[in-house]
Parts: sequence; structure tokens; C-alpha cells
Amino acid sequence: MTLPTHSRVALVSGAARGLGKAIAVELLQAGWRVSVGSRSQPNLGEWGDALHWSPYDARDPSSEAAWVNSAVERFGRIDGLVHNAGILSSTSVMAATEAEVDEIFNVNVKSPRRITQYAWPYLKQSDQARVVVVASLAGKRVRTAEASLYALSKAAALSLAHGIRHCGDTEGIRATAICPGFIATDMAQQVPADIQAKITRPEDVATVVRTVLSLPFTASIAEIPINWQVESEY
Repeated sequence: MTLPTHSRVALVSGAARGLGKAIAVELLQAGWRVSVGSRSQPNLGEWGDALHWSPYDARDPSSEAAWVNSAVERFGRIDGLVHNAGILSSTSVMAATEAEVDEIFNVNVKSPRRITQYAWPYLKQSDQARVVVVASLAGKRVRTAEASLYALSKAAALSLAHGIRHCGDTEGIRATAICPGFIATDMAQQVPADIQAKITRPEDVATVVRTVLSLPFTASIAEIPINWQVESEY
């Protein structure tokens, strides 16, 4: 499938599977051109010139600028970023080693920040630039000690989205944090089977991401919490 050269371009990290793959497919179906940054080449079907892949590993800073440059070389522009790549942790903030803290912050926070920096000049050239950070409900509340290190990193990711939103205000760049609870992907394998049948589908979140990326500049949405059940508090 070949799309018009004016079609908007989004970079989606970690889109070889799970939520990132669902987001990439949703955008492609909506007419976007998509550059996927992931450790392995995704199997997203036949999208021809609309789909681009570049090796990206959040643990390898050198892959970040290479991905942005490769996407610009392919498409000539960047209109949206979707920071989806991330890792989990079941270690508490008190039990975590410095290496564990460094790793989760490098992947969940520092790498998305640097990619946004690299893409910033191109986003400023877009007439409808958008940045989406996939944070988590864990970044808004800590439910268990075991989830506290992960929550700490996602709280930082949430703040990153807010920081980008403020930095982009005068540049015509909007930013939104998407904060889902459990999603039916590999990362929720530990969830009991009866709950897995009820939890949020990747396609549900992908629809929200596509909607946010498509909103006009007059609609600034800072964050969107998503869950499969009603909570007494976020």
C-alpha cells in the first residue's frame, strides 16, 4: 500500500508485538505512515511504503538517533512520537540494586526523553505535532511494595509527558500520557486467567492513542487513565 506523500508520520517504539504492534496497526489503518523502532523486525503485514523499521533498543543509546535519522531519511518528516517501549519490575524500591534502578530508568524514562530531543526539530516543523508517552496507572498510585520500583519509573514517565507538554506549548507540540492498567499482552501473563479475559485489550488503548494523535491543537489532554474496572482511586 502506497500512501500520499503528505500523510503524517509517527514513530512508535517497541511495536514488534503487544500494545506497540496494536498502535502501529491502528495508525497504519488510519492512513499514517509509521516508523517502528524495535529490537526485532515486526510482522505487521504488507503496508509497502507506509511502513518503516529501524533497529532500536532502549538499552542502547546509539540506536536512538539512528532510528530518528533513518525515519526522517525515509519519510522526510516526523509528526508524532509514541513512546511505548518499556520494561516491568517486581522489585521494591528498598530491595532494588543500583543496577536495577538504572536499567528501568534508562528504558522507561531516559531513552524516551532523548528520542524526543532528537525528534524535536522535526516536530517543530510539523503543523500538528504530538507526543504520546505510554505511562501506567502504576505511575499514579503504588499498590504493593513489589510494584514500587516499576511505579517509580512510570511516575517519572508521567512527569516526562507533562514536561514535554510544557516545553512544546509555544512550539505547537502537544503531549499526552496514556496511563493504562493491566493490558492483555505478554506483560500480563501473571494475571489469573479469569481476569485476563476481562482486562483492557491492546486495540482499546491503540484507539485512544490514535485519537490523541489526531486531535487539533485546541484540545490539550495531559493524561488519560484507562482501566478494565472501576477503581475507588487512581
